[in-house]
Amino acid sequence: MARLDHDELAAAVTAAVDAEPDASGVADLVAERGYIVLAAEIGDLKAAFKRAKKIDGYRWVAINREDLFGANPLSIGSKVGILDAEGRVLKNADSPRKKV
Repeated sequence: MARLDHDELAAAVTAAVDAEPDASGVADLVAERGYIVLAAEIGDLKAAFKRAKKIDGYRWVAINREDLFGANPLSIGSKVGILDAEGRVLKNADSPRKKV
């Protein structure tokens, strides 16, 4: 699969997981699985994970599959899952613990 830009990644993920734009602006997309932040470029990964960590509930970062090795270290300990453009789970999201 060819590398997708931000708009193409948004369209592909939207179709794959039946998502819609997030009206609250917390994430890029929202689906039954939770909130999805898009990171189409390798340079967008750090900001995407930082943004996703602030979201309550299940949260995902959608990436181009070839960026997995750059995304995986950023996801460690974050409870943020990783999706590819086809909606496949590359790393499971974990339900965040409520802060006490």
